[in-house]
Amino acid sequence: MSAAGPAGLRRPLLPRRLRGPVLLLSGALLASGCGSGAPDDPAARSGAPGYPRTVRDCGHEVRVTAPPRRAVSLNQGTTEILLSLGLADRMAGTATWTDPVMKGLEKANAGVPRLADDTPSFETVLDAEPDFVAASFASTLGTGGVATREQFTRLGVPAYLSPSDCAGKDNSGDGDGVRDKTLTMDTVYGEVRDLARLFGVEQRGEKLVDDLKARVDRATSGIDASGVTLMYWFANSASPYLAGCCGAPGVITRAVGAHNAMDDTHEEWPQAGWETVADRDPDVLVLGDLTRDSQTAETAAKKIEFLESDPVTRNMTAVREKRYVLLSGQAMNPTIRTVEGVEQVAAALREFGLAR
Repeated sequence: MSAAGPAGLRRPLLPRRLRGPVLLLSGALLASGCGSGAPDDPAARSGAPGYPRTVRDCGHEVRVTAPPRRAVSLNQGTTEILLSLGLADRMAGTATWTDPVMKGLEKANAGVPRLADDTPSFETVLDAEPDFVAASFASTLGTGGVATREQFTRLGVPAYLSPSDCAGKDNSGDGDGVRDKTLTMDTVYGEVRDLARLFGVEQRGEKLVDDLKARVDRATSGIDASGVTLMYWFANSASPYLAGCCGAPGVITRAVGAHNAMDDTHEEWPQAGWETVADRDPDVLVLGDLTRDSQTAETAAKKIEFLESDPVTRNMTAVREKRYVLLSGQAMNPTIRTVEGVEQVAAALREFGLAR
């Protein structure tokens, strides 16, 4: 989901007033050469070979004049891509986390400053003196979030938004957006390649994409879960956020050949009543196991406790049979960890005896 999660669900975001201190900070950033590399970076002064480079992103051109040296990632999804590309030493900060960092990236992540566990202020980001900003969600890099990409660009800071949150998606409403086109992993792979190109590590990007594709192939080889219905619950026990047809959970569902019980809506994370959930009675419940604390029933344990005690849900097939699949919030968002979601759901379906 978006700024609060996807990892997250979009929680109400107050408009952020850009006060006088921001103007002072922006002047300091421009004086220090923000947007063209650190002042003592010879590549920034003389022009790095192969630069400038430009990628087309969400209807905008993102142009860098040298490999970024002080990147700030505003969401966990973009952070884990940059860390997976071996770019921890070129990162000046990260923010907006819903889960522990992806396995294998703990050491790299420990060396990158955490600007905020949630959405940071514009001032906090500018204090890190970024020369590049990346975000997973328009709710983070946009009106009502940290700042718009235009605000960063005016300060000489190129800003990149994950194409998975804009390609075939309308974010103009109050929720987490509506998709008119079905998301595929190719969009996520394209993001990896974009970032690798901007940072000048294209070979690392291709290797990461190849590894991710190979993992999906291994996880889904020979699987057939046709006739099996899944339902994805991200958060909130009062009015649950459930996955619609066409986001990252749709990628997972199609990969295993199953059916999403909520695939009649194109909303990314619509809220529904528990009577609707019980009426649709999925064979398997895929539960977000989040470590943040901004909604009710964040952890999988809290979700299961609710499901097994509530009179409306406790007699559902998946609850009676205890067919739960626990996923990180990042695996339920369009990120490289969606592959992790494919692996875990495929393994669980086989374990439950529901996949041939």
